[in-house]
Amino acid sequence: MKALIEFIAGKLVDQPEKIEVSQQEDDETITLELRVAQEDLGKVIGKQGRTARAMRAVLAAAVPGEGKRTRLEIVE
Repeated sequence: MKALIEFIAGKLVDQPEKIEVSQQEDDETITLELRVAQEDLGKVIGKQGRTARAMRAVLAAAVPGEGKRTRLEIVE
């Protein structure tokens, strides 16, 4: 899942070398934190959050049937 978010974000931003994705996991939730360059933040979020919402939908569909929820946090 981490690689999926890195791939998608890498196609959206101008500075893909500054992408950082960290993953924390507990019993119920998998949380991914996405960090990009300040200049690319708007590209990852998109108009009215549409791009971020689409990334979250793809992430939710990609989770194996473990019964865990996923969260994508875009961090400044």
